[in-house]
Amino acid sequence: MSAASAPATAPLGDPPGGRRAVAVWGLGVAVYFIAITYRTSLGVAGLDATERFDINASALSTFSILQLLVYAGMQIPVGLLVDRWGTKKVLTLGVVLFTIGQFGFALSGSYAAALACRALLGCGDAMTFIAVLRLGSRWFPARRGPLVAQIAALIGMAGNLVTTLVLARFLGSFGWTPTFAGSAVGGVVILVLVLLFLKDHPEGYAPATAPPSGGGYVRSQIADSWREPGTRLGMWVHFTTQFPGMVFLLLWGLPFLVEGQGLDRSTAGELLTLVVLSNMVIGLVYGQVIARHHAARAPIALGTVAVTAAAWATAVFWPGHAPMAVLVMLCVVLGACGPASMVGFDFARPANPAERQGTASGIVNMGGFTASMTTLLAVGVLLDLTGDNFRIAFASVFVLEALGVVQILRLRPRAHRRERERIVASRVEAVHVPA
Repeated sequence: MSAASAPATAPLGDPPGGRRAVAVWGLGVAVYFIAITYRTSLGVAGLDATERFDINASALSTFSILQLLVYAGMQIPVGLLVDRWGTKKVLTLGVVLFTIGQFGFALSGSYAAALACRALLGCGDAMTFIAVLRLGSRWFPARRGPLVAQIAALIGMAGNLVTTLVLARFLGSFGWTPTFAGSAVGGVVILVLVLLFLKDHPEGYAPATAPPSGGGYVRSQIADSWREPGTRLGMWVHFTTQFPGMVFLLLWGLPFLVEGQGLDRSTAGELLTLVVLSNMVIGLVYGQVIARHHAARAPIALGTVAVTAAAWATAVFWPGHAPMAVLVMLCVVLGACGPASMVGFDFARPANPAERQGTASGIVNMGGFTASMTTLLAVGVLLDLTGDNFRIAFASVFVLEALGVVQILRLRPRAHRRERERIVASRVEAVHVPA
């Protein structure tokens, strides 16, 4: 029976991929691209926000902390919704929320109103990446999973590039309200495209049955996902690798480079752009390596943590202002944080069946954003307490990195054993399936 004539409820194994898959998946990735643009827009507007709302460093960090708090808190609910509703409904809701949040942020005249808008934006943003991961797994063969995920993250990072190159210039030329309101138009356009063209899966590759609903389903999805060592290892890999780059790009990189290192805003913006470009290049490399050599996952994650810690310490504790070469090195290394965090999903994916992929991905995705939220708060508080001493404030990064490395080393053997058991079991099952 051909894929076109198969019953819509009869999955036929791996989806075939192809041009149609690229087009539909690309539309989902475009949603993630817009979400990243909105998420990181405050990174180039932090100094403007302090003047517009008359706030200090702690209050400024609250913007990003609240946004990430909502994002992290939504990850498991969103994973459950993706498993239950499918991709299209979740992405549609996400676009509506983050577009309203961005437009409201443009019009906000008070700190409280702006906070509410960033929270709404974070809620919509939370619905994008897990849905895009699920979309990729529904449209492409499983062997393409690591590369497809890394490319999705790479294209999403291009949204950060738009923020540092375009939004920053518009902000300086046109001011707060026109810049943020104008960017919100992108959300309206992508919403129309999603409603018209996005599909959850190819014809003939729908899930065999709809998952049950109710509290028992929710509890079992979360408990079964968490029980897998691969899910927990993935969460801690995401926790440990992602947050230094996220903290730098999302809020504190520009103040550190301008106020801590004495650079002008134009040069600082160019260095932030370098982080994004490095992220995109390294993401392609990591995706290719992991797709071909599965055993490279843990070395890539731990190696990235070690190099990040070394570069961070060199730049932060350099006597006086660090040389430009050191700052360039830091920004190139920070570009590896995002791609390394994607390795966490490559631990969780083989540990969970298809019907739990959304929930497991939600648990993993909580890791890095929880660490980012914690560090954003710590840096803001320490800057206020120490009179803007970036050395002390940025040293908080090492505490969370140490915690994460301990957990990775503790869980790695368990996850490895469990993964081998699943591989052996699947091979035995395949041998005994009648032709």
